[in-house]
Amino acid sequence: MTSIRTRFAPSPTGYMHIGGMRTALFNWLFARHHGGTFVLRIDDTDRQRNVEEALAPILDAFRWLELDWDEGPEVGGELGPYFQSQRDDLYRAAAERLLSEGRVYRCFDTPEEIQAARAEAEAREVPFLGTRRSLELDPETVEAYVAEGRPFVVRFQVPRDQSVVIEDAVRGRVEWDAGLIPDPVIQRGDGSPLYNFATVVDDAAMRISHVIRAEEHLSNTPVQVLLHQALGHELPIFAHVPYVAAPGTQEKLSKRKLDKYRNNPQFRRLFEAADRVLPRIGRGGEDRPDPVMVEYYEVMGYRPEAVFNALSRLGWSLDDKTEVMSRETIVGAFTLDRVVKSPAGLDPDKLVSLQGHWMNESCPDERLERCLGFLARAGLIDDITAAETRGFVAALLEAMGERLKVYSDVLDYDEFFVDDSQLAYDTKAVKKRLKKDGVAGWLEAFGDELASVESFDAAGLEELMKSWAERQELKLGQIIHPVRVAVTGKSAGIGMFEGLELLGRERVLRRIERALELCGTPEDDQGAGQ
Repeated sequence: MTSIRTRFAPSPTGYMHIGGMRTALFNWLFARHHGGTFVLRIDDTDRQRNVEEALAPILDAFRWLELDWDEGPEVGGELGPYFQSQRDDLYRAAAERLLSEGRVYRCFDTPEEIQAARAEAEAREVPFLGTRRSLELDPETVEAYVAEGRPFVVRFQVPRDQSVVIEDAVRGRVEWDAGLIPDPVIQRGDGSPLYNFATVVDDAAMRISHVIRAEEHLSNTPVQVLLHQALGHELPIFAHVPYVAAPGTQEKLSKRKLDKYRNNPQFRRLFEAADRVLPRIGRGGEDRPDPVMVEYYEVMGYRPEAVFNALSRLGWSLDDKTEVMSRETIVGAFTLDRVVKSPAGLDPDKLVSLQGHWMNESCPDERLERCLGFLARAGLIDDITAAETRGFVAALLEAMGERLKVYSDVLDYDEFFVDDSQLAYDTKAVKKRLKKDGVAGWLEAFGDELASVESFDAAGLEELMKSWAERQELKLGQIIHPVRVAVTGKSAGIGMFEGLELLGRERVLRRIERALELCGTPEDDQGAGQ
C-alpha cells in the first residue's frame, strides 16, 4: 500500500462515547501525521434506527473537537457511499463470489439443532465449532430448500488446518489456531451482511491501509483475516489500542454503569456539576449528557483543546513527563510505537488540570461570548448584545479570574444576576455568619457608611471597611464575612470588594436591609421552631 488511509466506523447510537472518540482521534492523528486520508464510515446496518437523528451527535462531536474527515458523510469521496446501508450490492456480490468458489455455504441448522450440538460438545468437553451438516447436502437439495423458503444463513467455511498470524502495530505478533474457530455467519437469509463480513468488504473497497481500533475487536481479527484472504485482498496493518477504563479502575468505561460511576470518587464531581448545571440550561431531562459522552464536556463548557489534549494521552504519550500539548505538537509526534498495551484510565482530575491550562490560553472575548451563552440559556440575562450586560459580565469574569474552570462555572455566580428580593441565602452560611450577637448592629452601621461613601470602587471600599472595623475595634473578618453573606447569600465567591463594586451601592444596601431580617442568634431559630 502506497498511501496511509485510516477509518473510524461508528454505529449511529445517538451519542459519542469517550472511548470511541479516543479511537477515532488515534486514527485521525495517524492519518494527519503521515499526510494520509481519514475516512468516516457509518455502520448503520441496523435498519430500524433513525440514522439521521442518531448520527447527528456523533458528527457534532467530531466538529467540536475539529476532527475533520476527508471522506464520509457530507463530504463524499470517490470510494463511497459511506453508509453501510447503501452498500448492499457490494456485500451481495462478494458473498455470491465466495459461494461460487465453495468458500461459504448456506446453513439450514435450526436454533434447536445448534443448541443440541452445543450441549453435546459441552458434555464431551470439546470446543463447539458448529455442525457443518449443511455441507453434506447436494446442490439440488440446497436449491430446493431455498425455493421452499426454508430459513438459512450463509456461513464462511473456516480452513481449520492453519494458523492465523498478524503483526499488530501495538501488540506485536498475535496468533490464533483456525482449528478452534467456528464457521461465522457472514450473511443472513435476506442477504443483509453481518459486521465482520461488511467490515472486510468495506476496508478493502476503501483501500484502508491501517485498521486502528480498540482491543475488544482483537477477537474479530482472525475471521476478518481469513475473509480478506478468501477474497484475495491485501491485508491492512492492524493496531489494537487499549480500551479506556473508568477512573481509578481497570474496568472498561461503559455507559451502562452510570449509577456505579456516581460513587466513583474521581467521577463524582463531574456528575455533581451536571446535576447543578444541566437542569438550568434545559438539558436535565432525557437528553441529559453524562461524563462518558463527548457531548457532556461540550455542554458543560470545557474547551475542545483540553479534551483533545486529554484524549490523546489515553494510551499514548510524547514522553514520560509532558502533559500539556498543542494539537500541532501531538500531530507531529504521534506514532503507534508509543501506544501502550495496558488499559488507559480516564482521569477527570487530569482533564480538569488541562482545562485550566487551556482556559488560561483563551482570550477574554471568547470567555465572554461562551459565558454569555450559558447565562442566557439559564434565563439570567435577556439580551447578550446589550453593551451594559456585556460590560457587567466581562467585569464579573475578570473578578472570577481562575475560578472560571469551565464556562458553565459562571452560573455559580447567579447572585449577581437575580433580583435583590429573590436572592437565595445558604442556610449554613446564615447560621454561621449572621446569627451571632452584634452582627445586626454591625451590618446596619456599616450599611450607613456605604450609603454615604463618595466612591463605590473596590479599592475605596476595602479601605473604608478596614478603617471602620478599626474604629469599632473589630477584626476585619467579623464584618467582612457577614457582609459577604448579606449581599451574595453565600460564604465564598469572588473578592468581596470587587463584588460590592459590581453590585453597586443601591443593590448592596437593599440586600443588607433584607439580610438584617435574618440576623439574630442560633437560639432565635430554636425558639421559632418550638
